[in-house]
Amino acid sequence: MTTPRFQDSSKLNPRAKRPGAGLSRLSLAFVRGSLILAVSLGPRFATVAAPHPNLPEHPRTASCGVGIRGGRLVMPEFGDPKTFNPITANETSSLDIIYLMFDGLVKKDHATEELKPGLAESWSMAADQRTWTFRLRKGVRWSDGHPFTADDVVFTFNDLVYNRSIPNVQADVLRVDGRDFEVTRLDDYSVQVVTPTPFAPFLEFFGDGVKIMPKHKLADAAAAKRFESAYGVNTAPKDLVGTGPFRLREFKPGELTLLERNPYYWSVDSQGTQLPYLDNVIVVVLPDQNAISLRFLAGEVHVQDMVRSEEAARYRREAQKGAFVFHELGLGSARDMITFNQNIGTNKAGRPYVDPVKLAWFRNVKFRRAIAHAIDRASIVKSTLSGEGSPQFGFVTANNKKWFNPAVPQYPYDLDKSRALLKEIGLEDRNGDGWLEDERGRIVEFEMNTNAGNSRREKGCILVQQDLKKLGIKVHLRPLEFNTVIAKLDSTFDFECIFLGLFSESTDPANSMNVLRSSGFTHQWFPRQAAPSTDWEARVDDLMNRQLKALDFAERKKLFDEVQVILADQVPVIYTSTMNAFAAAKNEVRNVRPTVHQNITLTWNIEELYIKK
Repeated sequence: MTTPRFQDSSKLNPRAKRPGAGLSRLSLAFVRGSLILAVSLGPRFATVAAPHPNLPEHPRTASCGVGIRGGRLVMPEFGDPKTFNPITANETSSLDIIYLMFDGLVKKDHATEELKPGLAESWSMAADQRTWTFRLRKGVRWSDGHPFTADDVVFTFNDLVYNRSIPNVQADVLRVDGRDFEVTRLDDYSVQVVTPTPFAPFLEFFGDGVKIMPKHKLADAAAAKRFESAYGVNTAPKDLVGTGPFRLREFKPGELTLLERNPYYWSVDSQGTQLPYLDNVIVVVLPDQNAISLRFLAGEVHVQDMVRSEEAARYRREAQKGAFVFHELGLGSARDMITFNQNIGTNKAGRPYVDPVKLAWFRNVKFRRAIAHAIDRASIVKSTLSGEGSPQFGFVTANNKKWFNPAVPQYPYDLDKSRALLKEIGLEDRNGDGWLEDERGRIVEFEMNTNAGNSRREKGCILVQQDLKKLGIKVHLRPLEFNTVIAKLDSTFDFECIFLGLFSESTDPANSMNVLRSSGFTHQWFPRQAAPSTDWEARVDDLMNRQLKALDFAERKKLFDEVQVILADQVPVIYTSTMNAFAAAKNEVRNVRPTVHQNITLTWNIEELYIKK
C-alpha cells in the first residue's frame, strides 16, 4: 500500500488460539529471560535445491547480488496482525506481513524510488494521457498453483477497490472528482484502464499501490458481501492465496506468524535462480520495544526495521563489535500527532460520538491553536527521542524535500498565547483553583489514548499532560492496545483525543488522499464525511483533486503547498515531533538495501535477502 498508515506500536492483539494448521512441532519459549525459538521443520520446509519449474514465460529479473537459497529469517513484531486482507488493512501490524504475500502490477524499488515491472511486464499510455494498457506476465500462478490472469486484475478493482460497500483506503486515491477508473479486460493477459482525466501519479498508485487479489478464491465472498471478513486472521493457510514471495504456513496468535516460500513466485536472480532465497520467514511476537531490542542484541532475531531514537547511541557502540550493521537513515516521514475527535455524527444508539460540550471545543480552531502553542516540542524531542529528531508543525516532514513547504504557520511554545486564545472562547480559571472552566463552570478536561507498550508515545503523552496542566487543562491518560486505538479512529469513533503516529510510504501528495480528503477513510478527525463539514475542508478537497490532474510539477507543487498552509493554519491534527530513522541487521543478512521511505526499512525487498552461511 502507498497510503499513510497508522504506524509503529506495541500492537499485541491476543486472541483465542485456533487449532494448528499442520505444524505440530513449532514452539516459542522464554528461558531465563531469553527467547528460544524451536522450530522443527517437516518435509514441506526442506531447502529446495533447484528452481521450481513453474515460472512464467518472462520472469522478472531482480536487481540484486546473487545469493544462496535456504535458511530462515526471524523478524520481530510488537503484536499480531489484525487481518491478512490487503484491501481493508490500514495498520502496520497487518501490512508488514501482507507485503510479503501479495504484489501489484508495478513493483517499486524503495531504495531508488524507481517504478519497475511487476505482475505486468510492460505498460503503455495513449496520446489522450488517460488510456493505459497493461500487458501481464504469461504463466504467473497464484501460490496455490491457479493461473493468474486479467480476470484477477479486473476483479480486484471493479469488485473490491471500487465497491462502495467495502471501506478501503485505496479508493480514496483512485478516484478523480468522485469518478472511478474504468478497468476492462482486453484478453487473458491484457488490461485497459481509462482515467476520468489525466492522473499524474497513476503508475505508482494504480500499479504499485494496490495488491492484486485472486478472483477464484474471493469472488463468492465479494458477491455475498462477506469480503471485509475474508482473509481474516482465522483463514486457513491453504485458502490464503497471493502472488508474493511467501505464503502463510501458520499463524499462532500472540506467538508468531510463519511464512514459507511461494513455490510459484515469478522472479529470478541474474543467474535464473528462482526467488525468494529464503525458505521461511518467522515473525515472532514480542511484548514491547525493550524486548525487541534485547532479542536483537542477543542475536535471536535477524533484523530490526526500527531502532528507537533513544537507543541510537547504544546501537552505534554495539555495532562496532562487528555482529551487526547499524543503519542511520536520516530524518524519517513518521510523525507523532495529537488528534481531537471532531465527528458530529451519532452512533447506532443515536448518541453523539463526542460530548457536545467537548465537541464544540474540539471544532473551534482557537482551541486547537491554543493546544498547539501549549506543547513544548523541543522537550518532547529531547526527552522521548534523545535529541534524535525535530519538532514538527506541518503535515509533511522535511524528509520529503520534493514536496515539503517550509513556509507553513508554526506554533512556538507560548502559554500566554494559549491562555489568551482560550479566554477568547470563554475558557478560563473562574474560581482560582488552577483549572480552566467554561461559562457554566465545567472543567476543561478530556481523555487521551495512545498505544500501550510504546514507551516513546507514553512518555510523550505524559509530557503533553504536564504541559496542559500548566495551562489549566486536565488530561486523563488511558493507553490501550494498538488495534483498539485504530478501531476508535477507523470505525467506532468513540474517543476524545488520541496521540498516535502517521507514516507515509510515498513522497507523492496523492499518497495522502485517504487522510486529506474529507470523505477519506483515514481523515482522522472526522472520517468519511458525506460532504465537507467546513469551508476549509472543501478547499482542501478541491486542491487535492486538482493536483491529481495537473501533469506539470510546478502546478502540483503550488497546489499542495497551499494544502500544507491550510492544514497548519487550521490544525485539525497537532504534530509534535518527527524522528530520525534507524535500523539494524545481523551481518549474515545480505542484499540489504535500506530505505527511509518505507515502514519496513530493511525487509521491503524480502525476496532478495539471503543468509550467508
